[in-house]
Amino acid sequence: MSVSPSLLPLSVIVTRLRAAGCVFAEDEAQLLVSAARDSEHLAAMVERRVVGLPLEHVLGWAEFCGLRIAVDPGVFVPRRRTEFLVGRAAALAGPRAVVVDLCCGSGALGAAVVAGLDRAELHAADIDPAAVRCARRNVTAAGGQVYEGDLYEPLPGTLRGRVDVLLANVPYVPTEEIELLPAEARVHEARVALDGGTDGLDVLRRVTAAASLWLAPGGHLLFETSERQAPRAVETVARDGLIPQVVSSEELYATVVIGTRPAPWGVLQK
Repeated sequence: MSVSPSLLPLSVIVTRLRAAGCVFAEDEAQLLVSAARDSEHLAAMVERRVVGLPLEHVLGWAEFCGLRIAVDPGVFVPRRRTEFLVGRAAALAGPRAVVVDLCCGSGALGAAVVAGLDRAELHAADIDPAAVRCARRNVTAAGGQVYEGDLYEPLPGTLRGRVDVLLANVPYVPTEEIELLPAEARVHEARVALDGGTDGLDVLRRVTAAASLWLAPGGHLLFETSERQAPRAVETVARDGLIPQVVSSEELYATVVIGTRPAPWGVLQK
C-alpha cells in the first residue's frame, strides 16, 4: 500500500532524520517511504530511526553484494566493506565448493559467496540464537544449513577436511574500544558479535587453531581485521600451519587475511 505524501511529507521526514544526525537523510527517507505499509507504519519507522536504531533494523533488511539480506533487531548488520572479503572468497571457490560461514550473524557472507557459485554446499554457524534465527532465513534461501553453537562445535563431523572456503568474520574490536563504537553498533548489535577480547584477536586464535582440521588441502580461511591488527593476525595464521596473505581495499577501507592450508604436491597438480 502506498503512503500518501500529504499525511507525512517527504521533506518532513528528511528534516527529522537530518536533525537526528543521519548523513544520508534523503536516501533513508526514500527507503522508509517505499517500505511503509501505510502512514502509521511510516511514522513508527521514522520514529525508530530518529531514536537511533540502525536503518537496517528499521527496514528489516540490508543490501549486501546486490542481495537483500534479512536483518532482525539485535543482529549484526553486514558492512559494505565486507563485500571485499566476499569477492575474494568467491574468486577462490570453484564449482561444487564447500563453504562454511562461522560467526555468521545474519548469514550474509555465506549467502553472498554461494550466490555466484555453481552447486556450492553452504553451512553456517553462530553462537547467538537471535542471529541463528535470522541466518536461517537467508542461508536456507541460498540452499544452505545453519547450526547454533560455538564456532566449529555444532558443525557436522563430515565436514572435517572438506571445507574449501572457511569464512570467519569474527569479532575483532578490542574490549576496551567497544565504548568508542557508534551507538548504532554499540547499543543495537549483540556484544558477542563485536567484542574480540583484550587485543581483538581472541576469537580468531580459536578459529585458526582448528582451521587445518576442517579445511580441505588447498582450502582457504578468510577473515576481516583492522590494518593495525593485521601483522599479529598473520603471525597467528602462520603459527597454526596456514600460509598467510594480506589483501586490502583502499576504496572500502577493508583489510582481509587469507590463510591457506598447504596442499600436497599431487593435489596441486590435479
